[in-house]
Amino acid sequence: MTAADLQSIARYVMPILPLRPAKLGFLFGTRHGVEAFCRETYLLWQRGMFERLLVSGGATAGQETPEALVIGARLVELGMPASILILECAATNTGENVILGRRKAAETIDLARVDSLLVIGKVCAMRRYLMTLARHWPGVSVSACAINYFGLPAERWHEHAEFRARVLAEFHKIPAYLEQDFLRELDGHPPYPVLSAGA
Repeated sequence: MTAADLQSIARYVMPILPLRPAKLGFLFGTRHGVEAFCRETYLLWQRGMFERLLVSGGATAGQETPEALVIGARLVELGMPASILILECAATNTGENVILGRRKAAETIDLARVDSLLVIGKVCAMRRYLMTLARHWPGVSVSACAINYFGLPAERWHEHAEFRARVLAEFHKIPAYLEQDFLRELDGHPPYPVLSAGA
């Protein structure tokens, strides 16, 4: 795999969107890097980057406690008011995060007023989050905060075994997800790259 291939994969899988204030923060649940997620999200709230925060994530990875409850409890410990949290505790994949998360948010707030989302999620899965939103929650302005918990800059993703494995897994599964209509390609972003022969 050439240096150009590595750059193309990084640009596609880990797009960088400007960070802008939004009506609703949307934190995609995780079992990885939870402390980094919570601390960065708390700082975003302190900066006034969202009014309410939707956290979506169910009981995954053999754990009984849903991801959303673990993350929500830690955010409250850090000082975030529980009253601004919307916790969706059933989702077990990214499509459910968006579908069930949107449904849960609609129980609490008027979705017609939600014209902007601030996506908070793993740096290695950011493209998939955004493409899932494009499919299941279109028509909103989206910005993003990618959480990198791997301990080295995103441009060096290929030097870290776990980081590399996760980025490549994301890259290779997106075409099948598009074919199954789980995702929509992003307007204004480069298409799925063609790599050099043998890559």
